[in-house]
Amino acid sequence: MAANPWTSLEGLRALSLKAWNSGALLRELLEPSGAYPRRRPLKRPTSAELLSDYAAVRAWAAGLSAGAGAYALETAEVGRRTVGTNQVPAAAVFASVEDEIAFVGKTREAAAFRGLAGGLGQLDPRLVEWSLRRPLKLLELGPDALAAARVALWLGDSPEPGIYVRQLGLPGVHTKFVERNRQVIDQMLAAVGRVDGTGDAEAGEDDPEAEGQEVPLGDGAGRTPAARFARRHGFLHPPELVRFRLLDPDADLLGGARDITVTAEAFSTLRLPADTVIATENQVNFLALPDSPGTLALYGGGYGFSSLRGTAWLRDCRVHYWGDIDTHGFRILDQLRAVHPHVESVLMDEETLLAHKEVWGTEPAPARAALARLTPAEAALYEALRYDAYGTKVRLEQELVSWDWAVARLLRV
Repeated sequence: MAANPWTSLEGLRALSLKAWNSGALLRELLEPSGAYPRRRPLKRPTSAELLSDYAAVRAWAAGLSAGAGAYALETAEVGRRTVGTNQVPAAAVFASVEDEIAFVGKTREAAAFRGLAGGLGQLDPRLVEWSLRRPLKLLELGPDALAAARVALWLGDSPEPGIYVRQLGLPGVHTKFVERNRQVIDQMLAAVGRVDGTGDAEAGEDDPEAEGQEVPLGDGAGRTPAARFARRHGFLHPPELVRFRLLDPDADLLGGARDITVTAEAFSTLRLPADTVIATENQVNFLALPDSPGTLALYGGGYGFSSLRGTAWLRDCRVHYWGDIDTHGFRILDQLRAVHPHVESVLMDEETLLAHKEVWGTEPAPARAALARLTPAEAALYEALRYDAYGTKVRLEQELVSWDWAVARLLRV
């Protein structure tokens, strides 16, 4: 028998919980809108339903009455011409937002929110607006919100500080804290009227890394979110480093050194004895690549090939990218081609994937973006992975490719 459509106690609670999850109830605590007493209409039985299943209607009404400590029930007359006049619940009326919050069991969280918002308001009254816009984020952050606000206010008073984030002398603030909360700090800066150096008053909200969008390779000094934050606010930031290996045994550089790490700026100006580059994001593969005349191995983890943007001399080299056979591997390849369109993939083909089925893994969070810079074969494989043609979230990590298989194909590049 199909369930009746009447609003149950659980259904009423779901409506109130939806208001909580949207932040509406928390905002009402700080800035009453006049919505209370709030009347929430109930879907109720008709006269015909009352006549056909009187016991079910009584049980439904009793269930709503059980929760009536948090709200008052309005009733309406039903059934005068059939079974006689009956009063059934028609609406639940919450006298205050506190009553509705108690109804969904969030009284403790609401008290914490009030305390945190009050603390932000004491630091700067303009931060109350931030609390109103992001009430659930404030609850999520807890006391960290106050530390983030102190960083924002310090930056508002100290433009272009010229120090490393590590040197901030604020209680509870360290480099990882700032990196973890950079969006919140930027948002709070906007709330107190400080426009950051990019001219974007809501800096950080469009961080592609946070939103799961394309992560650009960058424009030099701001290749990573942390670097962009540092540049935006006048902090010093450690230079990006590039690690490479000369695979040519006859190459003579820096007294015979072959595994070298330099700054990205220095890398862009080097004139290396190589006409072929193999870029890989796995360190063991990078270290194990065999000797090869005129060849350079380049190491970068994940989306860490941003150093290539300023390296004009790579345009005169054959550049091969060896990544995981998964959706993010193809996204990295696509972004590399945004900088150097001639980049070729290696060991990222269907033949390699199918030959290693026994070591397939699962990609935790597959990419969903449409990629425009892949070859037809690459695009077909990417779409097959994206839409689970081989199985759910299939991936082949590059370190699981048989080494003999890998070397045989790398020798052909």
